[in-house]
Amino acid sequence: MGWKKIGLITAAAVSAAYLLLSIPVTDVVPVSGAGKTSFAWNQNQMWQALERRFREARSAGCPAVDQELQDRLQEGNRHRAMVEKGQFMPSDPLFNDLELNMFGLGPLIAACPERLPAYTELVISVRDAVKQASGNWDVSDRLVRDRLYRLLYGGRTALEEVILQAPEGSIPPIVFGRKEPSRTPSFEHAGVTLHSGDILISRGGAPTSALIARGNDYPGNFSHIALLYVDEATGTPSIIEAHIEQGVVISSFEEYLKDVKLRIMVMRVRSDHPLLVKDPMIPHHAAQMAYEEVKTRHIPYDFEMDFREPSKQFCSEVASHAYSSFGVTIWNILTTMSSPGVVKWLADFGVRHFETQAPADLEYDPQLVVVAEWRDINALWDDHVDNAIIEAMLEGADRGDPLSYDWYLLAPARILKAYSMALNSAGGIGPVPEGMPALNAVKNQWLGKMHKQTKLGVIEAATAFEQTNGYRPPYWELVTMAQEAYASVKKSK
Repeated sequence: MGWKKIGLITAAAVSAAYLLLSIPVTDVVPVSGAGKTSFAWNQNQMWQALERRFREARSAGCPAVDQELQDRLQEGNRHRAMVEKGQFMPSDPLFNDLELNMFGLGPLIAACPERLPAYTELVISVRDAVKQASGNWDVSDRLVRDRLYRLLYGGRTALEEVILQAPEGSIPPIVFGRKEPSRTPSFEHAGVTLHSGDILISRGGAPTSALIARGNDYPGNFSHIALLYVDEATGTPSIIEAHIEQGVVISSFEEYLKDVKLRIMVMRVRSDHPLLVKDPMIPHHAAQMAYEEVKTRHIPYDFEMDFREPSKQFCSEVASHAYSSFGVTIWNILTTMSSPGVVKWLADFGVRHFETQAPADLEYDPQLVVVAEWRDINALWDDHVDNAIIEAMLEGADRGDPLSYDWYLLAPARILKAYSMALNSAGGIGPVPEGMPALNAVKNQWLGKMHKQTKLGVIEAATAFEQTNGYRPPYWELVTMAQEAYASVKKSK
């Protein structure tokens, strides 16, 4: 047999193998969402009115709006004081007034950024007061869930729209929340005293991070949870967290900060929690248990997001499992995922449990308080742009857009998956995460590619908007830009 014939046979065999490896798995796992109704603001006219008010206030100048601004700040603080002193139910009209005033203040503060510290203090104090009041509410009630979301998420959204219009440095990167006492081992970083058992909630920079944060019935800001452990003898801090690539790992605090994060919030279980009153060291014991468990066994990543089964764990489960081992049940407000597009896309990434514990919803739990929050104006802008893009993509998913992939990448991905499995069996980390099928990996790559191409269009449109109007486009404008850019990217395929 000649070399030419051998070459042809080899090429044919390689081509056949490539084609075989490019055949997708056709088995469809039936999934159903949580069966709830996704929250919708349905207030486009209000957002547009706020933007008009901002332009008017900016044109008139701060002296012209100073009295209204002062009156609204006083009204907000009066409402907050009433919440702190009284026992109001979530249906009370007071909370409607509180919400409307916070949003109404936004355009005035954006036009007069020197008043931003006072507005920041108001939003934070309202958050603390509402969380305190919600300790007496039935958090399983839809009305309660909506009220908490409107006030806490809404307050943050209003504040961050103002921050994005303000000159850099108008507020410090770290904003302090409630000074919640703790008796667990601690260390200090950037002026914040962090305690063993604190829960760090953050937002990653990847498109999947935006999908995790936004892909639920109450779209939020956060995509990752980590648990802080501080060694009692040495004072050394360690981070216990679950990564898709590695499963549950122990990271140094420096390693944790080096990983791309668009925002970080520190939360702490309330010191007056009945179990902590009996044993204030429970947060430390929980963190220590999680730390020692990682030392003794490999804990794979839980793509299904089943928080009730701890042999595999996703990021939220690391904290909830540790605390539940000592009787403290956090996430008393579970995350639900109901819209068909969200359910389909998350199912394509391996999610099978659509009533679960997602990072974005922990801040609404009345048992926890916000100790501090870090945000950078440039990272915050990326956060908003990424959110708008994912929102546009999920709208497409609801209309039937699939989470697609480039077919020619499936065969190489399967080869890399086999290589990764060999590395995993030897305790190593491969290019395709343990527990993630090759098909899911190429779908993740497709999501990243579509997100990146859409982002180019959004940034171009946002730059043109700012040049024309003299200010950054607010979020509702970004969503429109993302919808148009995503439609253009899809059309070009």
